[in-house]
Amino acid sequence: MSERPKYQAKIENRISAYPYGMAFSASDFLDIADSNSVSQALFRIEKAGHIRRVIPGVYDKPVFSEVIQEYGVPRIDRVAEALARRFNWNIAPSGDTALNILHISTQVPNEWEYVSDGPYRDYMVGNVPLKFRHIMPREINGYSKITVMVIQGIRAIGKGNMTQELSDRFSSVIAKDEKKILLAEARTASGWIYKEIKRICEE
Repeated sequence: MSERPKYQAKIENRISAYPYGMAFSASDFLDIADSNSVSQALFRIEKAGHIRRVIPGVYDKPVFSEVIQEYGVPRIDRVAEALARRFNWNIAPSGDTALNILHISTQVPNEWEYVSDGPYRDYMVGNVPLKFRHIMPREINGYSKITVMVIQGIRAIGKGNMTQELSDRFSSVIAKDEKKILLAEARTASGWIYKEIKRICEE
């Protein structure tokens, strides 16, 4: 048997185990075959209609809607995570994206924003902009995702704009064990941000 069916079968089996909506790139299969072989396999699997190319180099396992009889839009968060794995970035939602994911805001963002220890990058996922903004590695590396996301969410609201209602909303969506992590990790944040975090974490 040739090498091609062996590695292609392994890639197909891994994709089959992925949940629908999962996004991935060739880097997620480099333990199976080299980059060129994986890229060729993904190209063939896409042509067979089993996966969808979302942006150059990134595919997803699309969700099919029986109601409207078509595939749903790609999940932007999954695409962002696939890019982070591909380029070995640490990322976290920021701005309105962070507020939406945290359920502080119900407004769906017009563009998805992330902070990253990688370079500034902009992508279009369908009609939706996906943006990565560089921050200093010390602001994201070694911190939990919830800590970075809360800091970015508070920063998006702005100094002096955090009402008691907003603090209560933050408090209600952050688990008790996460609050302990948040208080410990956010000590190096700006003074006004840490003050708001302490208010959020008050029992």
